Amino acid sequence: MIIAVIPARAGSKRIKNKNIKKIFGKPIISYPISQALKSKIFDKVIVSTESTKIANISKKYGAEIIFKRPKKLSGDNVLIPPVMEHAVKWVEKNVTKIDYACLIFPTAAMIESKDIVKAYKKIKSKNWNYVFSANKFSYPVQRSFYKKKNNSLKMLYKKNYNKKSQDFKPVYHDAGQFYWGKSKSWILKKKIFGPKSSIHLINNLNSHDVDDYEDLKTLKKLMKLKKLK
Repeated sequence: MIIAVIPARAGSKRIKNKNIKKIFGKPIISYPISQALKSKIFDKVIVSTESTKIANISKKYGAEIIFKRPKKLSGDNVLIPPVMEHAVKWVEKNVTKIDYACLIFPTAAMIESKDIVKAYKKIKSKNWNYVFSANKFSYPVQRSFYKKKNNSLKMLYKKNYNKKSQDFKPVYHDAGQFYWGKSKSWILKKKIFGPKSSIHLINNLNSHDVDDYEDLKTLKKLMKLKKLK
């Protein structure tokens, strides 16, 4: 069995009810649900939530709610791996064995089914523990610096001061859309950012975190631009 798990808890301090905020008349979570279903890869598209309201909205857009997320896994400081471990173990105990489970973030409104499919093919092609969405940094982080308390600047890597941008290897970062993982990788808590993981590069414009209201405004603008293409 192959499943998608969309973790969507109710609590959100910076944006109340973030996962079900409406964009163009639809809740944010409806977009990743729709693309997961469109991929036609998954036997089940599951939303992991402790919220009855989120559960009902998710079911309306085609997701399944086959368990209720425990309160101990719904707090502000709970990380994603334990939530995925719970989901995978629950399905394997109560439904059937899982081969692969894909975590999809509930606010990944710009996600595209084709990226889900390509990443799935990649994790199947080799013995990877995980394959996840990523972007390339637009500028070499090796020449980055930070601002001190007195507003002066300090380079992170002084030795790179006189080097040219083209001298550095490309560096990538997590795009915050999805993580494909083997069932045993989630259960055994294998490290996602490790030597047994690989990445699937997505369009930079499709990668956008939603942490505050300014991010939400930007997401709306990006989605509008995407519709006009």
